[in-house]
Amino acid sequence: MGASLEEEIKKRRTFAIISHPDAGKTTLTEKFLLYGGAINTAGSVKGKANSKYAVSDWMEIEKERGISVTSSVLQFNYDGYCINILDTPGHQDFSEDTYRTLMAADSAVMVIDASKGVEAQTIKLFKVCVMRHIPIFTFINKMDLEARDSFELLDEIENVLGIRTCPINWPIGAGKRFKGVYDRDTKKVSMFQAVSVGGAKSAAETDYDVTDPALKDAVGDELYSQLMDEIELLDGASDEFDQELVDKGELSPVFFGSALTTFGVQTFLEHFLKMTQSPLPRMSDAGLIDPITEPFSGFVFKIQANMNKAHHDRIAFMRISSGKFDATKEVYHVQSGRKLRLSQPQQIMAQDRKVIDEAYAGDVIGVFDPGIFSIGDTLCTPGKKFQYEGIPTFAPEHFCRLVHLDSMKRKQFIKGVTQIAQEGAIQMFQDYTLGMSEIIVGVVGVLQFDVLKYRLENEYGCDIRLEPLPYNYIRWVKDPTTDLNKLSRISDCKKVKDMKDNPLLLFANEWSIRLMLEHNEGLELEEFRKN
Repeated sequence: MGASLEEEIKKRRTFAIISHPDAGKTTLTEKFLLYGGAINTAGSVKGKANSKYAVSDWMEIEKERGISVTSSVLQFNYDGYCINILDTPGHQDFSEDTYRTLMAADSAVMVIDASKGVEAQTIKLFKVCVMRHIPIFTFINKMDLEARDSFELLDEIENVLGIRTCPINWPIGAGKRFKGVYDRDTKKVSMFQAVSVGGAKSAAETDYDVTDPALKDAVGDELYSQLMDEIELLDGASDEFDQELVDKGELSPVFFGSALTTFGVQTFLEHFLKMTQSPLPRMSDAGLIDPITEPFSGFVFKIQANMNKAHHDRIAFMRISSGKFDATKEVYHVQSGRKLRLSQPQQIMAQDRKVIDEAYAGDVIGVFDPGIFSIGDTLCTPGKKFQYEGIPTFAPEHFCRLVHLDSMKRKQFIKGVTQIAQEGAIQMFQDYTLGMSEIIVGVVGVLQFDVLKYRLENEYGCDIRLEPLPYNYIRWVKDPTTDLNKLSRISDCKKVKDMKDNPLLLFANEWSIRLMLEHNEGLELEEFRKN
C-alpha cells in the first residue's frame, strides 16, 4: 500500500542553498547527498583535469572555470523525508536565475564562511528571501580553519542582514584548536576529530555531557572555562528559539560546523528537517492554493536551453505547488489557454535525468518546452483557471550593446538572443527610438556576458561583439504610457524599452536617479517589476 497524497506531500522539504563563492556550499550539498545515499563519494570541484566534477555543475563553461553557473535541482531521501535542494550559483558573477530559484523554495540555508562572515553576494540573495518571508537557516562553515569570533559573526548577521539569530549549537575553539560543538538543547558536546575527506560519512564523533569531568580533560582547562562563560552569556543574551518567528523568516537558527570534514552536517540536517514545514499554500489570482486539497498545479521558474548538445532542447523547470502530477494526464497551460501533455517529465539530478511518471507538491521537475513556456507561467488541472503570482524581474547591474558581426545571419542572431533572454539568463532591451536595430543586454552578474557570447557562437553560430555601456542602474517607469522624450534632464541617462515595450531608463549612478525624480514631478520608477 503506497503512501497517501497527504503523506507524500507532508514528507517533502524544498529549500535553496545560498552563499558567497567559496563559502563551501557545493561541499555542503554533496555531504547532504552522501547522507541520503544519493552519491557514494563526494566529488571534488577543484583539482586536476581528470578529477570528478561536483555533481551539481554541468555546463561546459562551468567545467572550464570550476564554478556553478546554472542552478540545478537535486532530490534525495533521508530519514523518511523527501528532500529537494535547489542549488544556486555561488559565484560573484551569478545570474538572475539565482533570484528566481529562490522563488521556488520554501526555505533557505545560508552558508557563511567563519573567517569571512557576511559577504556581498549573500546580502543580495538574502534580500529576496526576506521579500518572500521564508525561513532562513544559517550554517557557519569552516570552523576547523581560522575563524572570526562567533559572537562577532552573529552580530554581523543581525546588523548587516537585519535578522535575529538563535544559535542551536556553539563551537569550542576554532582553527587548529577547534574541539567540537556544544548542543544547547541536549547540553552535550560532540568532539571533533578530523578524518580523511574521501567518501567517509563523518568525522569520528565522541559525545560528552557538558558536566562530565572527562570533557575538561579532552578540551583543556582554558577552552573549557571559555565554553562555560560563553554558555552563560548565550543563555542570558541570545534570542530564544521561537518556531513562529523562524517560520516568518524573522529569526535564523544558527549552526556551526565544517562541511569538508562533514562535522556538524548531520545534526544540522536533522534539526533543519524538524524546524521546517512541508510545502505551503501559494498565492494566486484566485487566493491561496492549498498544496494538499487542490488538484495538480505548478509554475515555471526557469528555462534552460540545450542541456543536451545533440538535441536543441529546452527544459522548463517547474515547481509543483499543489496535488499530484501524473504524466499520463493532460494539463492546462493558463497563459496560452492550451491543454497539453507534458512530454518526458524528468527529475534532474545535476546532469543525470530520469523520466518520471508522477511527482508531488514540493517537487521540482523538468519538462520539455515546445517553445510556449515563459518564466512565471502557471500549469494546472484542466477545468481550473487561476494564475500564480508572477515572478519579479530584477534590475540588471551591467549593460552592453550587442553588435552582430555578420549581417547575413541576422535572423539566427535575433533568434539566439531572444531564446537566451526567454530563459532569463540575460535581459534584452532595445533603444527607445531605434528599436531592434540597437540591442542592449543587461545582466545581474558579468559572467553572463561570457556565457551569452559562448552560447551565441557555439549554439547559434553567430559572431558578436559586446560593447560595455557606462550604466549600472536600470529603472522601470511605473506608468508605461509615459513619453520618455518629454522628460526633463533626460540627457544624463539612456532611454530603452523591454521586449514588452515597457519604457525604462539606464543611469550611471544613484545621484542621476535622484536628479531625474526631482526634475520630473509625478514620475515613479521601480527597481523590479512584478510580471
